[in-house]
Amino acid sequence: MDPRLYRSVLVTGAAGMLGRALAASLRRRGVEPVALPRASFDIADESSVRAAFDRHRPTLVLNCAAHTKVDLCEDEPEKADAINGRAVGTLARACREHGAALVHYSTDFVFDGKSRRPYRPDDPVAPLSAYGRSKLLGERELQARAPERWLLIRTAWVYGPGGMNFPRVIVERGRAGTPLKVVDDETGSPTFTHDLADATLVLLDSGASGTWHVTNAGAVSRFEYARAVLEEFGVRTELTPISTAEWFKIRPKQAIRPAYSVLDVEPFAKQVGRSMRPWREALRDYRSVVEREGFDVAPRNDQ
Repeated sequence: MDPRLYRSVLVTGAAGMLGRALAASLRRRGVEPVALPRASFDIADESSVRAAFDRHRPTLVLNCAAHTKVDLCEDEPEKADAINGRAVGTLARACREHGAALVHYSTDFVFDGKSRRPYRPDDPVAPLSAYGRSKLLGERELQARAPERWLLIRTAWVYGPGGMNFPRVIVERGRAGTPLKVVDDETGSPTFTHDLADATLVLLDSGASGTWHVTNAGAVSRFEYARAVLEEFGVRTELTPISTAEWFKIRPKQAIRPAYSVLDVEPFAKQVGRSMRPWREALRDYRSVVEREGFDVAPRNDQ
């Protein structure tokens, strides 16, 4: 670990699932981050960014701030572009001016889902949704205004304590006895925030820069993922597979999601000398965490 890099670490979106996981990973290393939630640091407000940089003089910025409600982005594309897109350029420029490294998180939704193999970092992008387009805009803003050192980490199907996510929805609805219908023609890789946070720091320690794909190992359909969640949490309820086309008849205003969005994580494994653990093992650990602490983790005062 380079102590100069971690001298002043600023975590944006610190009240979210990934922000909390990153703050916890840093503290386990003896690094106390400046953890800023949106309420006190709006990355879409250039004056707020300038003030935070002038006050904290970060050497490393971990940007977890994002508009992540995929379906809502269809109704709020301008807001999505502002937060997920243009604000990233503002952060990148501030990092360049202050000599800080920047880690930014993007998504499997920048791809169109037509591939028959895991997507590589340099594969062509073609987002299908307003959310995906806004995240791609953020990628381009970062690259256009990049500081000397930057990491763009694409990930997928993120879940963890401290927020709403797919496993939590499945468990809560299942425990309420709600019959569940889940699409069986979307395939991806669930990613536990604790693992993504640790992987981020390992990647930084390896001296990496540029674009990387980081997810838990393996791939699964949404339907099989839901079934695994119910099994892990010991929940019994009716679970029925349906097609995306059938789901659109139920929810016609939802965003289009890529049918296949598995990311190629081999470059990451070669860079750091190890692979991410399988998604099912990570899901089991998530269950242990939320059974011990609850789905929502109370934020610290600085989050």
